[in-house]
Order: sequence, then structure tokens, then C-alpha cells
Amino acid sequence: MDKNFNAKEAEAKWLTYWEENKTFHSEVNEKPSYTIVIPPPNVTGVLHMGHVLNNSLQDFFIRKARKEGFNALWVPGTDHASIATEAKVVQMLREKGIKKSELSREDFLKHAFEWKNKYGGIIINQLKAIGCSCDWSREEFTMNDDYYKAVIRVFVDLYKKGYIYKGKRIINWDCEAKTALSNEEVIYKDTPEKSKLFHIKYAIEGSSAFLTIATTRPETIFGDVAIAINPKDERYTHLKGQKAIVPLINKAIPIIFDDYVDKDFGTGCLKVTPAHDINDYEIGVRHELPFLDILNDDGTLNADCSYPDFVGLDRFKVRKIIEPLLEEKGHLAKVEEIENKIGRSERTNTVVEPKLSLQWFIDMKRLSKKAHEVVMDDEVILFPAFHKNTYNHWMSNVRDWCISRQLWWGHRIPAYYLPNDEYVVAENFEEAFELAKKIDPQIKKEDLRQDEDVLDTWASSWLWPMEVFKGYADDCFDKVTGKIDLSKNKELNYYYPTKMIVTGSDILFFWIARMIIAGYEYTDTKPFEKVYLTGMVRDKLGRKMSKQLGNSPDLFELIDRFGLDSVRYGMMSIAPAGNDILFDEKSLEIGRNFGNKLWNAFRLVKGWEIYEGKNDENQAVMGWFAAKLQLQVNSYLQNIENLRISEAFKDLYTFIWDDFCSWYLELIKPDYEKPIDRYTYEQTIVFFETILSILNPIMPIITEELWENARERKAGDICALAPHPTKKEDVKTELELIKNSEAFFELIIKSREVRANLKMKNREPIGLSVEASLLEKLNRFVPKIKKLIWAETIDTDIDSKTQNALLIENKKVFVNSEKAIDSTESKQKIAEEIKYMQGFVASVEAKLKNEKFVNNAPEKVLEMERKKLEDGLQKIASLKAQLES
Repeated sequence: MDKNFNAKEAEAKWLTYWEENKTFHSEVNEKPSYTIVIPPPNVTGVLHMGHVLNNSLQDFFIRKARKEGFNALWVPGTDHASIATEAKVVQMLREKGIKKSELSREDFLKHAFEWKNKYGGIIINQLKAIGCSCDWSREEFTMNDDYYKAVIRVFVDLYKKGYIYKGKRIINWDCEAKTALSNEEVIYKDTPEKSKLFHIKYAIEGSSAFLTIATTRPETIFGDVAIAINPKDERYTHLKGQKAIVPLINKAIPIIFDDYVDKDFGTGCLKVTPAHDINDYEIGVRHELPFLDILNDDGTLNADCSYPDFVGLDRFKVRKIIEPLLEEKGHLAKVEEIENKIGRSERTNTVVEPKLSLQWFIDMKRLSKKAHEVVMDDEVILFPAFHKNTYNHWMSNVRDWCISRQLWWGHRIPAYYLPNDEYVVAENFEEAFELAKKIDPQIKKEDLRQDEDVLDTWASSWLWPMEVFKGYADDCFDKVTGKIDLSKNKELNYYYPTKMIVTGSDILFFWIARMIIAGYEYTDTKPFEKVYLTGMVRDKLGRKMSKQLGNSPDLFELIDRFGLDSVRYGMMSIAPAGNDILFDEKSLEIGRNFGNKLWNAFRLVKGWEIYEGKNDENQAVMGWFAAKLQLQVNSYLQNIENLRISEAFKDLYTFIWDDFCSWYLELIKPDYEKPIDRYTYEQTIVFFETILSILNPIMPIITEELWENARERKAGDICALAPHPTKKEDVKTELELIKNSEAFFELIIKSREVRANLKMKNREPIGLSVEASLLEKLNRFVPKIKKLIWAETIDTDIDSKTQNALLIENKKVFVNSEKAIDSTESKQKIAEEIKYMQGFVASVEAKLKNEKFVNNAPEKVLEMERKKLEDGLQKIASLKAQLES
């Protein structure tokens, strides 16, 4: 074997092998299924560290399930990403000197598909490059013909059921993309943005008095239709029935009274602009106020603003020039510099404008009831569980979902308009025309026109777990009941519900909640059993990674430097579910060092000469390690079952590094230039294979390489398909064996400390005197004790007067040597250690006396704290006994 692991060569070798041999292909069979559907990345996207974490975790779960005997299927695919992709295509056309406005819809879509075919596969190839064990033959795309048909079918079905309607309401408007956005597509920066708060004076009609109202958007005063005051605010009750004058345009608007207004906030007066604020919209509805939309789709002011000089100017330009104008006219009381949260479009980063608009909506309150219940009842499990509180809040206050987008790239809304603007909804033009003829028997085909808008991207991806298996196909979707008949779809019936969804917590409502809604609406069952929510990957200073900050590393540069396994291990090992992750290259270094340790340990074993036979001196060591390995497997699997992934990985790391590499291999290692017995060698290879099999879903490349070299293999005998070690229920024997071995390890560690304190050279001999009862317990390890600490003799003569005393499990041990440890110095060190342990015990006791901690901490955490206390007290007792000896 090569001295060093060549990650690049191994990656190229195994990535090619898996794909060429279709190792991860799945078909319906008699095995139990284990399915994960990939959160479809945007077709415009490239991998970042969040993707690496997310997809590494999915790959871990699916690889582990495959090794556990499940028919494991990980379905890949991409999302068409309406807004992002259209922006990319428009930019590409602009670079060619072509304007979107100069093209027909059909021509634009040709360019869009050309762009998708050229660049859309980049992220799929990147997913392959990080080792994702997907069934690539099943790759799906949300604009594929079958998928497109399914999306349209669902729109028609929900319309027939009364869940979809068209109406004029306040929505979030992206002035750059010129499209509506859902609430979830409006994002806020981590830190507030600098802004100005304008205190504007509104004169009371027929009076010299005025009201002062604060706003960050002074350009919206032209859309004001009322001033609202809390009816309990005694300062203003005398204004009932009066009017205020909108500055600059001298328009009289009514003063109204509404409980929504907070009388203790600001001046207690609120300008009401129903066409440009969601809360004002609700007030406008309650008071039957007019809705005055003063903005064009591109964010410029229109003629309805009633101020001709501002017509056609961008809202931000108006904001700048209106300030001196208001001051000049005496309408500006003051301007404050403030910081506030500003909503921006997730796709274009432009400031979002609340805007009155005619759009298509889904009635979410009625449709989401079941999806709310099943999560709160843990029928669908969110992990970590604290996300249930957020989910509950969102679902309890859910607003109707604006699903129409003013774009060309996407699923075109299947509404067809007659000349009189009546419309019908149908899956295709032919069905729409038949429906239209019932309204107007004289209508001609050319008179029927389809809605220009497309659907929100999430209105397609919410069908993902079902439609990747063609759940809405003609042979299994019942148009009468609006349900999928699972029994008529062999694959969906077998692979669905899926087991697990791994995704970022930022799309809990974008995607997860909506998939749950769709799953119950169309199959009466959950789309997945568990939702594992990751946090956001940040840099080590806690900042969100971004191109602007330049703090986002290049993934493939990291893979080139550290290796694929190291990047995967490094990301997953520092990522407790739900918490943000502070990315630091040190974790990748740890992963690389771990791989090197494993490689070198394997080279050590494979480098030994072998003689036929069995060395009985190794039996105790192999028995101890077999027990330790089984307990590690149990602990590891329990952690994974509880989704404590990073904890499981760290424990596994410690076990392999310390118990296997440092202890076991040292204990069974033959003397210099001596061979090892066949029996010990073969058992060590078995241990190695067990470790590789556990580690394979985490670090698939190096484990495949080592697996192949461990022994002669038949074709297809690869680590990815080898059985995973299993949990053992009754481990009393293993626990007892390990407990009986503790004295041996304690003796070795403490004896080595004595040798170090005595400044003894390696191979300089010592003798041991051990209490008879302890020596009886250590008897099976005596050959190893002699070898590891260079003890020439071991006897039970504890009456020796040597000062080199130890205490092992409260039993006396003396290290016999011509050299002696300074008694005063030794006792001083023991006293310091006792003082330290007493402080540690006191801190644990304080924690366990804290009622808040005890009442809120998980039982496992409490058990750990109680164990710490017990171990600490035992340690203090042992040290005191040692001090007195």
C-alpha cells in the first residue's frame, strides 16, 4: 500500500465505479423501503457549504439504511426556480443585446430552455462529485412534461374544491423582477439597515392645528386615504368626524377610529395607505376606504399620486427629493436617523413593496388545518422539537398564499379568459374551450386567451414526494375525488411515505409545511416521517456566508486540499441539528487527520508478517475490544436513532482513535521485527471491517479503499453494500468484561506516569508489587502489563518500603525501582488534584440542585450529570486514600 492516502485517485476511482455499476439504483422488491427525496436545488445553483452539510447528511442516512438491509432510494432532481432562472436568462439576453420585451413568450422560453440545458446540470454534477449515492436514473425536474401536467392538475383540482380564488389584495411586490412574492420570499438581513424616520405634519381641515405622523416611506403619503386613531385615545376624541389634509397635494382625508392603532406608540396617529401596507389594508377593508395604488410595477410613481412632478420617478428618488420639499412647505417636524428591518426580495435583493394587486391565492386557513395538527401531535416529527413552536405560530396565523407570479418561466396558470373577462379553469386548452362554450356558445378558439402569469415555484415543489413517483398520472389520480389511489401506483405505494427529509430550517414553511399539506390533501397520509432541520452555516465570526463578504469558501478548493471524506466528516461533526454552524477549516483538518490515522493504522496491520498459530496472550485484549466495539455500536446507533448526529460522530472518532488505534493495536502489536499469529491478525481484520462498515456512510471513499485492500474480494463486494453492525440488546456480559478490564488500563496509565516522574528511559526495568486480590483480577493481562511498562517482575509483596505507591481501585500497588518519587512533591500534586476535583463536584452539585435545570433538562443529560458527580466523588476518595498511603 502507498505510504499516504491519495484522496484524488480514490475519489475518481469510486465515484466512477458507483455510477458505472449503478450501485445505488433501486427497484420495487420484497425488502422494506427507505426513501429520501432530495430538496431540489435551484437549477441555477452551485453548491455552497450549506448544500454540502445538507446533502452529506442525506447521503449518510441513505447509505446507512442501505447497509442495514433496506431497499434504499435517494431521488435526485432540480427545481426550475422561476424568479432566479428568469433573471439569469434576462441577463444573458441583455448581454447579447436582446430585451425580453422584444421577444414573444415562446421565443423567450426557447432561450430559457437553452440556458437550462447548458447550465442546469452543473449542480447535479457537483452533487455527484461530493459522493451523493442517489439513483441518478430517476433524476427529476419540476418543468419536465409529466411534472408540469401534475402541477396544472393540482391547480384545477384545488380550484374546483374552492381552495383557489382570484382577488385583489395586498401582496409583496418585487419591483425589479416585476412579480408578486409570498411572505416567505421576503427576507431580512441579520443586522438592521440604516434608515430615516420622517415626522410629517398633517393639518386639520379648517383649523390651524395639525397631527404629526411618523413614517419611513414619505413617498406613500400620496396614497393616504385616512388618518387612524385609537378610539380610547382621549387626546384626539374631539377630532371625530373631522378631516386631515395630505401634505403637498392638499387632499382632505377622514380621521377614523380603530382599535388596531397603538395609542402609546409615537404620537398615537397612523396614516392609512391601504394599497401599500398590509395592516392598513385590513383597516381599509373594515372601514370601506378607497384603495389608491400610486406605484407602477417598476417602483415608479404613477399619475394617481396626484403630484405631476413625481410621476415616472422611482420611489427612492422621490424619497430623497420630498424631504427638502416637505421642510420648505412647513410639513416636516423632524427627521431621525434610525436602524430598522427592511424586507428584501430573496431572489433580487431589491426592497419589497407592499402593493395592491389582482392575483391568484390559495385559502390556506382551510387547507392547512390537518397539516397543523399532525406536526403538533408528532405524527410528523420535527427535529429539533423546538421548531414545533415556530411551526405552530406560523400555522396558527397562516395567511392566504399568493401563488401567481408575473413571469414567463414556470408553470402557466391554467385559467382561460373569454372576451368579456369571464374565465374558466381547465387542464388544457381543449377542456377550457368546451367549458367556455357553455358560457358563450358562439365563442371561437382564437377568442380564448390563457392567463399570462405562472405559478409560484413552491406551488410545484410541494408535490415533490408524490410526483417524483408520478403520483398524479391518469392511471392513479381520481379527478372525481381529487385523491391519489396509492394502490394503482406500484412505486408510490412502495416508496411513499418517505422516511426522512433533511433541509434547512429557513424553508420550514416555504416547503416542508406545504408538502405536508399536499400529502394529506392527496393521499390522506404524511409525505415523510421525520424532518431533520439543519441550521445556517456561518463563518467562525458568526457572520452569514456571502459573496459580498468574501467569507464563503470554494467547495472544490476545499475538496482538493482536504479530500472529500474530510469535508463531509468535518461539516457533519460540527453540525448539531437546528443550530447554526460556525464553519472553521480546523474541522476539515480534523477529518483529514482522522483519515490519515485510519490509513496508517491499516498499513501497520497489513505490514506485519504472519505465522500460523494462536497467541493466547492476546485473548484478553481481543475479548475486551470486542466488548468495547459492541457497546460503541450500541451507543452510536442509539445516538443516530435520536438524531444526535454530531455527538455520534465525535464518539465514534474518539473510539477509533483511542480505543482501537492507540490501545488495541498497541496491545496486540508484535515485538519489533517479530510476526503476529494468524488468529490475532484475522480477528483484527474483522474488527477493522466492522469499523469501516460503521464509518462508510460518513467517509465513503477511504473506507471503500481500505475495505478493498483488507482481504481478497469478489466482484461487487464493496463496503457500501456490506452489512452494517447491529445493536445488541443484552450487553451485560460486555459491560462486566469492560468493568473488569478498567483496573488494567488504570494500572498502565498510572505506572507510565510514575516512570515519567522518575525520568526512566524506555526498557529500563521495574518491578510491581500488587495486592493479591487485585493481581488475581489482573491475571489475564499480566503478559501485557509486563510488556507495556517494562515490568520484569510482578509479585504480591506489598510490604515493600518503596515510596512509589499507587492506588488502583482502592488497592495498593508499588512500583519497585532504585529511583524514588519525591514524596513531598507527589503529595502536593495529589492535594492540588483533590482541590480541583472538589471544585468540579461542587459545580455539578449546584447544577443538580437548580430546579429550573432539573425540570427542563432531558433525562439523558441528567443521567450524565449524576454520573459525573458519582465519578467525581469516587475520584476524590481514591486520591485521598492515595495521599494517606
